[in-house]
Amino acid sequence: MRKSDLVNNISEKTGIPKVDVLVTIENLFKEIKENLANGENVYVRGFGSFITKKRAAKIGRNIKRNVAVEIPEHYIPAFKPSKEFVADVKEKLKTN
Repeated sequence: MRKSDLVNNISEKTGIPKVDVLVTIENLFKEIKENLANGENVYVRGFGSFITKKRAAKIGRNIKRNVAVEIPEHYIPAFKPSKEFVADVKEKLKTN
């Protein structure tokens, strides 16, 4: 499913115009990105958490040149689904 499919489905189910749904989804994504960039986690009860994970510094390899490269510690965005979310997905997939 792509973002356009998501917008179409929400628009059909709610009766809200597609343009308004698209603006709302874009603003949701923007807020999540901004909060993660500021070091704040986003928690959505019953859905999951958008968090930043710290990756430790490590030594990588440039295969072409056969040289060791130091990769500094950095943060990456991650999503951790809630227990309810995981249970719902497992149940739906089990019945299919």
